[in-house]
Parts: sequence; structure tokens; C-alpha cells
Amino acid sequence: MYAVIKTGGKQYRVVAGEKIKVEQIPADVGTEISLDQVLMVGKGDSVKVGNPLVSGATVTAKVVSHGRHPKIKIFKMRRRKHYQKHQGHRQNYTELEISGINA
Repeated sequence: MYAVIKTGGKQYRVVAGEKIKVEQIPADVGTEISLDQVLMVGKGDSVKVGNPLVSGATVTAKVVSHGRHPKIKIFKMRRRKHYQKHQGHRQNYTELEISGINA
């Protein structure tokens, strides 16, 4: 069984037992959280698509860790204008382990 969930403005296809990195969620490490924005649930050939959400469907996940992605370097330059700008960014994330899908 799999599900498509929405969290942090992005959509993820998840399966029970899978680990995913999502945008940072304010939850302590080791706690169980419930993700209720389920867009689609599928099992074999049967697929249930929400409009926009599947009613009554939830995905439970355990918070494994918090961290930061590798640095992304941003470099802007205008040729012949003596303009250069260096910038870097590291996005925070929360690593989740999907424990179950309740359709």
C-alpha cells in the first residue's frame, strides 16, 4: 500500500517502512506524528484519489532526526559591470520514518 501526502508545500509518494526528508516540522525526535493531508491512496490496481484530500485517510510517521541539507552556492554576475554576488543556503529538514498508512 502506498500514499501520496502533502507536507511543506511538496508532495511525496510514501510506503510503510520508508524514510523521507521533508521540510522542517516542529516535533521532537522519537515522537509519532500524523499526516492528514493525503492526496491519494493506492493498493495494487485499486487507487483512491481525493478531491482534493482522501477523507479519513492518515499517514503515521516517527520523527527520526532533524538536520540541514548540504550548502547550495548561489553566484550572480553581470558581465562588464563589475558586479559579483556570492551567497549560500542550507535548508533545514526533518527525517521521517513512515510507520503506517490508514485508508
